[in-house]
Order: sequence, then structure tokens, then C-alpha cells
Amino acid sequence: MSHKVRAVVSRAKDAPVETVTINIPDPGPGEVVVDVLTCGVCHTDLHYKLGGIGDEYPYLLGHEATGVVAEIGEGVTNVAVGDRVILNWRAVCGQCRACAKGQPQYCFDTANATRKMTLEDGTELSPALGIGAFAEKTLVAAGQCTRIDGDADAAAVGLLGCGVMAGIGAAINTGEIRRGESVAVIGCGGVGTAAIAGAQLAGATTIIAVDLDDGKLATARKLGATHTVNSGDTDPVAAIREATGGFGADVVIDAVGIPETYEQAFYSRDLAGRVVLVGVPNPDMKLELPLLDVFARGGSLKSSWYGDCLPSRDFPMLVEQYRLGRLDLDAFVSERIGIDDIEEAFDKMGSGTVLRSVVEL
Repeated sequence: MSHKVRAVVSRAKDAPVETVTINIPDPGPGEVVVDVLTCGVCHTDLHYKLGGIGDEYPYLLGHEATGVVAEIGEGVTNVAVGDRVILNWRAVCGQCRACAKGQPQYCFDTANATRKMTLEDGTELSPALGIGAFAEKTLVAAGQCTRIDGDADAAAVGLLGCGVMAGIGAAINTGEIRRGESVAVIGCGGVGTAAIAGAQLAGATTIIAVDLDDGKLATARKLGATHTVNSGDTDPVAAIREATGGFGADVVIDAVGIPETYEQAFYSRDLAGRVVLVGVPNPDMKLELPLLDVFARGGSLKSSWYGDCLPSRDFPMLVEQYRLGRLDLDAFVSERIGIDDIEEAFDKMGSGTVLRSVVEL
């Protein structure tokens, strides 16, 4: 039977979000209804609200979530009713070009539920990243559910569903950081701070955090940074070189995503070093670099989409690292809020006073 639940929707570009009643249909073949436990307030949700992703309003916001499987549709075998899961937006198809090459982390045809969640008047909702988890229940494709064991704090491990995974994955999967390497991270918001934690987890010995905010730099130190640079009063390229014996870092991660920070990342890496772009640029941004410099410096220039993660592989491993005390996911939970507090959480995000506000349902 279908369900009526409370949820947060964005009805129009830049309009305040609303808490309303929505309809959750029965799961179809390959689909799952999940009782949502927690959902982080991510920048991507704000982009949906502001019209930066599309205009398919109304949007059902929220995607960085944990929950418990409540119902399963025909043919679902990867999860069962009662399983605790982290939701993801990379439900691999197993058949596209990337999957056929043994690279499912780049799947080009990821799945979403086909049945539609609606407003009470029947208006179809567009779920954020195919999830829509600022709701008491949500409907997703079975492949969007990654089962996890244990009793780890849902608010903490749920952040692996998007931002924290993007940062850790940029360090470990895309940057391929190795033990003993030097790493610089430009931009210490939620994703950049997660990249610092990922660099520490991978065994980097010199980890340089760069930001304009001393408060964010202090948090970065708590999560593994060995050096901090306030780029408002210090040239970050010179500071990164000084901290690495004059050479530059082996890996530089740009977690901001503007031409100025990318250029800083490019020139602050060692010869044959790696640059990883995980900050999301605006569509109108352009980058200019001397092509001879690109050739002469060698190495690689990479972009990282969702931390190049494979949820079925990475989520359980990182939850276990958290349970073993090697990954401090608790530090990313700045506050726990209710479903009616999301507009205020967006304001705090804009002011940079939180890493993550987490809605507890």
C-alpha cells in the first residue's frame, strides 16, 4: 500500500523550502521503500533549490542518507526488509561500457526508481540525485541501497552517501595517495576536510590545508592536516612548496572548483605530481594555462566525480574504519536538526559555520 509522509520540497527557483505531505507508492520491480533515519544537508540540495541543477520543480530534496528497508519490490535480492542501508546515487547497471571494462565506479547508466513519488494533488516530484531523502520514507532503486552491518551512528555514516565520500574518494581513489606522500588540499569545507581525512587514512605524512577561514583550518588540523595556510594573507603556492622542501606536493586536491584555485593547485604540485579537481565549477567558468607548462610539468590532471567510488566496495570499508577509530566521521556532524529546520541549515551552510547539519527523522 502507498504511504503518506512528511517531506521537504522546493517548489520554485530560490523559493523557501516547504515541509509538506507526499505520497510514496508501493515499490515496483527492482525498487525499495526505505524508512529514512538521517539525511545530511548537502550543497547539492542548495543547488537544486537555487536552480543550479535544473528546473524540474517541484524537487524532493535530500540524498545523503541512511535508513532501514521497509518494503522491497519484485526481483530485489541485494537487500531485505529490516536491513540498514546507506543510500547512494551510483546504482551500477553492470552492462554499460564502463561496467564492461571492469570500471563500474564510472557507470554511465546508473538506475533510479521509475515509479513516482507525488504531492497530495498528484504532482510528480523530482527526487534530488534520484533519492529524495528529506522525508520520513523514500522510494529508490534497489541498487541505490548499500547494506551495512553494525550499530554505527547513522548521522555519521550517512555522510558517506555524498560529500564525505566525495572528499575521501578524491584522495584515495582518484588521487591514489600512497604512504609517505605529501598532499595539499585547497578549500576546507565539508568535501575538502574529508579529503584531508582521506589523505591521513591513506598514509600521507605531509598534509597541507589551505583556506581563507582560520576556523576551517583549525578543524582541518583536527582531522589530519600537518600544516595550514591562510591564503588570504599567504601565497598558497609558495607555502605549499616551502612545506615540501621546495618541490611541491605529490598530490594537490582542489575542493573549491574555480579557475584561481585550480591554477594554484597546478603550480603547487611536484613534477609528475597529480592534481585532482573535486570542487564543482559553474558552467560559465573558463581556465587558461600555458600548454607548454602542462606538457613540461608531466604528471596527471584528474577530475573526481563522487570520489570515483563504488558504494558496494567503499561504504562498508569506510564504516569499518570508523568503527575501528581510524576515521572520525563524528567530527563532520556539526549539528542534529529536525525536518523543519532545513532552510536555517542552508543559511548556516552559506555562512560556513557548519561542516554538516544532519536531519534526524
